[in-house]
Amino acid sequence: MHSTINISQRFTKTVFKKLILFTALASSTLLAKNINYDFEKTDLSKWNTYGKWEITTDNKEHRLSMLQRSAGSFNLCYTKDVNFTDGNISVEFKSNKGRIDQGGGVMWRVQDNDNYYVARFNPLEDNFRFYIVHDGIRSELASVDIKLSSGWHTMKIEQKGDIFKGYIDNKQELEDKNAQLKKAGGVGVWTKADAQTSFDNLKIETSR
Repeated sequence: MHSTINISQRFTKTVFKKLILFTALASSTLLAKNINYDFEKTDLSKWNTYGKWEITTDNKEHRLSMLQRSAGSFNLCYTKDVNFTDGNISVEFKSNKGRIDQGGGVMWRVQDNDNYYVARFNPLEDNFRFYIVHDGIRSELASVDIKLSSGWHTMKIEQKGDIFKGYIDNKQELEDKNAQLKKAGGVGVWTKADAQTSFDNLKIETSR
């Protein structure tokens, strides 16, 4: 009798453990998201924009382009429909023109217009950098000198906890650690001053 009860208890515990594991895996899968903005049908009216941003056509491809600077120093175009904490973000970018500044990049964990992380490449300075914008003040976190040819390139960031890595054309160039912005936030693209840049295929992979 005791043997039968013990077997039954062990069976129940095993089933219960498997159920917990399955639920955890299912929850993790449901929380993870893969989103791609190719700007073919993206409605920018639902995005937060500062500066003049438009969907333009280049060789029959639709791109997101910054055409005229904002009244402030930074030109922002981001969505808070994506709740990004950890994961990967990549975007194709092309520097078009700019006398004071050129290039641009990715912004993430965007709390509002004055609080976010940003990774950007500037062809006028030939460098790739991480910044944090906190209470409207931009501070440099990491920098590397690299030179890119004109035309399209790909930028990618990987975020896990307080550590983030930066890639240009699939090559890791930067790594840094910062814990000032821990909360999940929006995702978008960024330029500075008169930098007119086009972006395409903004891909977001959230791990939670």
